[in-house]
Amino acid sequence: MAITAQDVKKLREMTGCGMMDCKKALTEAEGDLDRAADILREKGLAGAEKKAGRIAAEGIVYAYKDGNVAVLIEVNCETDFVARTEQFRNLVDRIAKVVADENPNDVDALLKSECDGRTVEDFIKDSIATIGENIKVRRFERVEGFTDTYIHMGGKIGVLVKTDVEADPEAIHDIALQVAAAKPLYVSREECDPEKVEHERAVLLAQALEENRNSAKPKPEAIIEKMVNGRMNKFYQEVCLLEQAYVKDGDINVEKMINGRFKVDCFIRYEMGEGLEKRNDNLADEIEKQIKG
Repeated sequence: MAITAQDVKKLREMTGCGMMDCKKALTEAEGDLDRAADILREKGLAGAEKKAGRIAAEGIVYAYKDGNVAVLIEVNCETDFVARTEQFRNLVDRIAKVVADENPNDVDALLKSECDGRTVEDFIKDSIATIGENIKVRRFERVEGFTDTYIHMGGKIGVLVKTDVEADPEAIHDIALQVAAAKPLYVSREECDPEKVEHERAVLLAQALEENRNSAKPKPEAIIEKMVNGRMNKFYQEVCLLEQAYVKDGDINVEKMINGRFKVDCFIRYEMGEGLEKRNDNLADEIEKQIKG
């Protein structure tokens, strides 16, 4: 039987699949819309498994809050175009809500959690079938208490900050902005990784000794030690939130800005795609691949 444009449109609205896929499914189903929808689902799920091996290094970092629970999550897809779509953002929002409600221990536990009568894993597979790209939940953090979140550049960077008391909203938001902009690794020097500190001190000492050997007027050992301590202070000012220069007023550090009003218990900073392998397909080559099937 003849397949009309109206049939294709209706099937597309039912399934969210592409027009050509809908037309092929209708032809195979001899015009039966329900059977065609089943065919697309079957092929879509198979397609989802196929797409699972493709690189997903785009996506968004997303923040979700519900009462005293805050979630920061990164979900990846293959292209920035899809990452900016409402459909993808709705998917991320739904998954973040599951994290807030179910408090899974890790990504594997999240994928097994229930989402609208199915697992999150199946929810993602169905979404892969309609969106047409591989989708992966990369990481998340769930925090309870007094929190603030900040998302920069539409999901390129996300920050979650927790304080010990309910802080002034503008002040805690400024802390989130600070974390986004200055990339601290720790709240204070007391939290620094001892191995990292020891390694940094060893490198700085070696540099100072080399400089001293090449100097026309070598300095005594006590001066070398002071030089290294001074450079370590600069190291702490780079990696410790409280010792960083405050981004809104470089004359003071973050600790002075807080001025004892609250304590920063912790912060989480995600930068979308950091450390992931990126796609580098040439656009012309990609189009040619699609044409050739």
